[in-house]
Amino acid sequence: MAGITSAGVGSGLPLEDIINATLNAEDQPKLKRFEATKTRLNVELSALGAVKSTLSTLQDVIKKLASADNFNKRIGTVRQPTGGDLISVATTAKSTTGNFNIEVTQLAQGSRALSNAAFTAPTDVVNATAGTLTLKAGTKDFAVDIAAGATLEDIRNAINGSQSNFGITANIINTGGATPTSKLVITSNVTGAGNDVIIENDNADLDAVSTVAFGGGAGGMTIAAADMAKDAIAKVDGVEVTSSSNKFSNTIQDLTFTALKVGAAGEKARIDVSYDTAGVEKLMDEFIKAYNNAIGTIDYHTKAGAGLYGDSTIRGLKTQLTNSLQQVIKGAGPFETIFDVGLGLKKDGTLEKSSLVRSMSTALSDNYADFGKLFSSETGFAKNVSSLLDKSLDAKGSFKFRTDSINMSLKDLQADREKHDYRMSQMEVRLRAQYSSLDSLIAQMRSTGTYLQSQLGSLPGFVKTK
Repeated sequence: MAGITSAGVGSGLPLEDIINATLNAEDQPKLKRFEATKTRLNVELSALGAVKSTLSTLQDVIKKLASADNFNKRIGTVRQPTGGDLISVATTAKSTTGNFNIEVTQLAQGSRALSNAAFTAPTDVVNATAGTLTLKAGTKDFAVDIAAGATLEDIRNAINGSQSNFGITANIINTGGATPTSKLVITSNVTGAGNDVIIENDNADLDAVSTVAFGGGAGGMTIAAADMAKDAIAKVDGVEVTSSSNKFSNTIQDLTFTALKVGAAGEKARIDVSYDTAGVEKLMDEFIKAYNNAIGTIDYHTKAGAGLYGDSTIRGLKTQLTNSLQQVIKGAGPFETIFDVGLGLKKDGTLEKSSLVRSMSTALSDNYADFGKLFSSETGFAKNVSSLLDKSLDAKGSFKFRTDSINMSLKDLQADREKHDYRMSQMEVRLRAQYSSLDSLIAQMRSTGTYLQSQLGSLPGFVKTK
């Protein structure tokens, strides 16, 4: 019947309930399987991500252990005298361990030239005609053009404002008093004996502000003995050494110390150069933490009921990591395994610091170089473990393969879900079409029956029984 819009309306039968029950019986079990599979795959994917993350962290630490640079560091500490800091120090990987006593008797300084002419004010005109001043110190120089009629202030500004200025500063000192005078002061930051500032000109009018006159000989600016450029002077274990700056590089081979001030007579600072054992111990603590975290994460995600339970690949990786701890290393002196340098293995497979063989501090202090070789040599522990992790974590490794496989399964699952939804919609259309025909047939039959009953009831002598 064309007027029926809901199954069962025409017949009065619970056809809508029958259709829904039939659909649910077909749909719900499969939806539950879809959701269960999706949940399982997502849990597995999350577990793989967690394990991979901890292994990546371990790999970062292993790469540090594989670098010989991290075992070649030296630290220099300074014991300053009671009078204050005399020096600072910087070491290199080649610095020899030991100690040195340092005295500072003179700091390096640049030179200072002062004009002799008694200008009455900074606005006094210096030169009637234009010229050029050339300023030098050591191997550096620059030139400035001086316009005709330039004042003392103009010359100061021209020097200080030059783009080529390498470290020259010009100032004016005003004496004041009853007969005030103004003097030009030129200061150079180029230190070291023999590096006094030199000021030349190409115009005799500028002789008053030069150390060398245009015609030769002394100019109108002079450098007092106390203002001459000087070397820094120090004593290293009683041996006098000099430097053109306050930085003494390689005076002690492969070490640099910088003089900070002149000490009182006999006042000394002490430099102690040692291996960076504290830095290595800190790195070893990082390794223990990263390794234990990786093992703990693998155990958590492979236990019964977990996302990677029964996963042979992950279990195999754990076995390889555990076995790597046992490997014997050649060429590291008395150390053959990591357990020889103060590491121990607990029952749960995690690492700890242990002193059963020897403490880590003892291993570092007694055989620092061999300690480094055990981990960072080409056949050392870190190189081998790094290679193992690379195979699992690189772009073509097992984790990438497994992750891609799970993501593909999730895509396939989504496609299956969409196909199932389409089949269910088609099934509903088919059921409704079938039950609609039944509904119409029964409704028609009921209508015919009612009509016949009405017609029979109108016949003469027809008696309706109750």
